[in-house]
Amino acid sequence: MSETLKPKRVKPPHRNRRLAAIAGFGILVVGGVALIASALGENTQFFYNPSDVVAEGFVPGSETFRMGGKVVEGSVERKGGLLTEFAVADFERDMPAPITVLHDGVLPDLFREGQGVVVTGQVATDGIFMASEVLAKHDENYQPKINYQDEK
Repeated sequence: MSETLKPKRVKPPHRNRRLAAIAGFGILVVGGVALIASALGENTQFFYNPSDVVAEGFVPGSETFRMGGKVVEGSVERKGGLLTEFAVADFERDMPAPITVLHDGVLPDLFREGQGVVVTGQVATDGIFMASEVLAKHDENYQPKINYQDEK
């Protein structure tokens, strides 16, 4: 057969344009997922129990973390202005001593001695928990199963 009689190969119309659109869409999806993962990673706050925080060799997953426990009876002391000092103990485990918490701000209406709280902040070098946020738990009838660090 001669070269002139050979049928020409027909390219589908817009093939390259479709491939470019699919590649562009894929890049946008990967970029969006990377941005979401980055934003979530920066806002991660780990939750710990007071007995985990006072345990030997405790290293938090991030500088700022949450700790949940019970406000010790008779420990709430107003230091002046909005500065409040109180102690937090674990719900289920005995602790050698409760953790002292300092919070400079308005406490929630449900905050009381003997009630559950979740505090957000960081542990100072002297072992005092500097709370930036205090959340009061409203009902102690429901308590989720607590996962301790040394039981994993």
